[in-house]
Amino acid sequence: MNTPTLLIIEDDDLQYELYEEALSRYGLARARSGSEALARLAELQPDALILDHVLDAGERGLDFLPGFKALLPHVPVIVVSGALEVRQQLAALQGPRRAHFCLPKPVDLVELQHTVATALAECGPTEVVRRFEALERSRRADAMELFSRSTDRLSRQHRLRQQLRDATERPSISALARQYGVARRTILRDLQEMIRRGEIEAGVYPDAHDSVAGAATRE
Repeated sequence: MNTPTLLIIEDDDLQYELYEEALSRYGLARARSGSEALARLAELQPDALILDHVLDAGERGLDFLPGFKALLPHVPVIVVSGALEVRQQLAALQGPRRAHFCLPKPVDLVELQHTVATALAECGPTEVVRRFEALERSRRADAMELFSRSTDRLSRQHRLRQQLRDATERPSISALARQYGVARRTILRDLQEMIRRGEIEAGVYPDAHDSVAGAATRE
């Protein structure tokens, strides 16, 4: 397997030396400013970014976060900074062009190692695959729910048809709703469908069409 590449955007030499020691298992590339990092992305395809906030030439790392995410939408970004207030950290972790992690300085190197490993394992392309899988599961669940509702409706209408055929007098809508455990408007819509399909005579419930709107309003 290819060694993952980390782009470290950090202007402090001592801090970068700590990164070199703690993250020696990875391929490291460095930029001292956000501008330099953006320029390097044309030639470098990192697997993760480590981003400081206070950078060279007075630049602010979070100002470049949207640009990084626009160019590398699926690459995880780990913000490491001691200059961010809590609200800034929360803002950096929200929205479509967000950072994935935010660690304070001085950074715990063991926590940094764990965070980088987690980002590489669970974010990026893996995250995209998980989102598609979740979407497919949601679609399947919606389809199953629709199928279940349709089956329940057809079963209820079949029982209604038999009940109305055998009834000596017309049952009330409210009584049918209580019997089947559904809302009045559900019974009315069942009757509408059955009349439209010719399964019961329209004269059995002549006001079924008008009553649907009234029941919906009352409920």
